[in-house]
Parts: sequence; C-alpha cells; structure tokens
Amino acid sequence: MEVLKKLIFLILMIFVAGNAIAQSAAAMQKAFHDSYADEYKKNYIAAIADITPFYTDGDYEINLRLGWLHFLNKNYNGSQMYYSRAVSLKPNAIEAKFGYIKPLSLLAIWNKVLDQYNDILKIDPQNTQANYWTGVIYYNRKQYDVAAKYFTRLTTLYPFDYDGNQMLGWAMLMGGKKADAKGYFEKALLIKPDDASCLDGLSKCK
Repeated sequence: MEVLKKLIFLILMIFVAGNAIAQSAAAMQKAFHDSYADEYKKNYIAAIADITPFYTDGDYEINLRLGWLHFLNKNYNGSQMYYSRAVSLKPNAIEAKFGYIKPLSLLAIWNKVLDQYNDILKIDPQNTQANYWTGVIYYNRKQYDVAAKYFTRLTTLYPFDYDGNQMLGWAMLMGGKKADAKGYFEKALLIKPDDASCLDGLSKCK
C-alpha cells in the first residue's frame, strides 16, 4: 500500500511539472507574439518589455531577440551585449554572429567585426556575405592582396556577380595588377553597363 501511495504521488508530481512546463511555454509564446506585434508598430521599448520577464542569461533565443530589438531602438551598446551572449551560448550559430556584426559596425569596432566574419568563415568558408565584407574591410585597410583573396572566393562561387567582380577589379588595380583588374572591370560592365565605378577603374588600367 505504501509503495502504491508513493507511485501515485510520483505520477501526480510528474503531471504537475509537465503542466507547469506547458503553461510556461505557452506564456513565452504569447510574449514573443506580443513582441512581434509591438515591433511591427515600431514600439521597440514595448517589444523589449514583452519578453524581458522571461529573460535568463542562458536563453539563446531571448538574447538573440533582445539584441535585435535593442539594435532597432538604436541602443547599440545594449544590442552588442545581448548578441555577444547569444554568440557565446551557441558558438556554431551563424545567425547570432551576423546579428552581432550589426551593432559592432555602427559602433565602428572593426576588429570585432572582422573576428565575427572570420568565425563565420571557419564554419562556412563559402559564405558569400562574409567573404565579401571581409574583403571590403581588408580593402579599406589597403591590404589589397588579402582583400583580393576573399573577392576571388566570391567570384569563384558567383562568376557573374557585379559586387564581386567590381571589388576584385579594384583590389587588383590597387595592388598593381592592372591587366588582371581590366578583365574584372569588363565583366562587371556586362552586368551593369555604364557603371561609373567600373568605368573609372577601367580607365586607370591603361
């Protein structure tokens, strides 16, 4: 009889715990629903407040969401803090790294931006967005040979892409490789005829 009582008590506890978990999940789903609705109305403070009661340091989804909402609210320091936590929680997640790059870029913390792109490329070496912007950062630093490496990856994957060909043309030109640059500018002009940037580059290849 005592064993039966313990068994019934255990079943009741499992039922109560399961019910509590279900209620908690439903409440969080409603909070996210309300947050999306407030975001749509551009009421970002309310959208943040909707999900803040459910916040825990170890919750990837809420940290990711708060990073985005703080970014929309132009609180870039807050945004990068939440995105940084999301990146730490799921280091192999690319979406968190791309999110983290947004506030870092507006805060002009370029070394950390580059770190995120490099981490993305370790996970996905053929990621076109990461290759392109990594190339742009190195180009702006006047490291033209390094920049060309990333633009080459992009044009290998997408040979008829304007951005890749245009930037590879400029990287080659600024690196002193006029003959190589000419071909990329000419290809880019097939995609965007009369493009001012490519015409300018082409004129400098003579």
